[in-house]
Amino acid sequence: MIEFDGISKRFPDGTLAVDNFSLRLPSREITVFVGSSGSGKTTLLRMINRMVEPTSGRILIDDEDVASLNPVTLRRRIGYVMQNSGLLPHRTVLQNIATVPLLNRVPKAEAVARAHELMETVGLDSALAKRYPAELSGGQQQRVGVARGLAVNPNILLMDEPFGAVDPIVRRELQEELLRIQRELAKTIVFVTHDIDEAFLLGDHVTILSRGGHVAQHGSPDEILSNPASEFVADFIGADRGRRALTLRQSEGRTLVVDGTGRIAGVLGAETATGPVSVGAGGRDEHLGEITLGTEAADLPDLDTSSPNSGELGSSPEAPEVDTPSPNLGELGSENEAPGVDTPR
Repeated sequence: MIEFDGISKRFPDGTLAVDNFSLRLPSREITVFVGSSGSGKTTLLRMINRMVEPTSGRILIDDEDVASLNPVTLRRRIGYVMQNSGLLPHRTVLQNIATVPLLNRVPKAEAVARAHELMETVGLDSALAKRYPAELSGGQQQRVGVARGLAVNPNILLMDEPFGAVDPIVRRELQEELLRIQRELAKTIVFVTHDIDEAFLLGDHVTILSRGGHVAQHGSPDEILSNPASEFVADFIGADRGRRALTLRQSEGRTLVVDGTGRIAGVLGAETATGPVSVGAGGRDEHLGEITLGTEAADLPDLDTSSPNSGELGSSPEAPEVDTPSPNLGELGSENEAPGVDTPR
């Protein structure tokens, strides 16, 4: 379990990124931090592995204060996946995945075998093992980034807007792949995004942050959708603009679910009655809002659900972060190589 206990962060320029933040994140589930620019979500994530040091307060992992741990050792036991993958351009796919195990003095043969295993786990063809990042698509690079984050079999995986730089179709594939991996591995995942739809799709728990790292609302997607805690939350999730208010439309024998903007959100199955509507995606229900069926829905066609077409929001910069440059790791060599450097970002 990860616990934030009265955490605050003020940067040297006076910016208060996080103000007295306290929250417990349950183990083996996905907690999503979502908010607009300046809400402190990335700052909170980076304080877990001490890439950013808090000004005050404590962060505990299984009741152990991370401030008491060597930061390099801490980072090497926590998986970290960032936007744009952060791969080392002069290393092959296999070498990128094996980097941290080798830094942890894992024998080279074992690290390479683990890298091959993780390529399969994240859906990468083994033929890509000797390619360099520049020879991969954006989606393939992000899969390598996820594999590298899992390379030391961490209990905790930190993901900082990992799918924000890919096109919507690839993004959807990566989201579904993450849910599949989580069903298999059951990690404690802290995921940062600016996209509320992504948060509701991926999160077991969603924390909506306002400026200064204040918790506007924390709960399950169902709880937040059914009972927004404030006007700010209602506006952020789109409830006040009717975006979450769904209606039905008949088209060519199908009952379509239409959102408040007039966009098609999915199709309705015959078993659905009055109440919350969920459109399945990647093995987890996607929470769309509330809907009441009219009399025309008495005999609905038995149709498979499809994923909604949810647009992609543009990303915005966070509050100033501490710059942690990637180390110069050199070439991967024998099993005895373990330079005492920081984990690559």
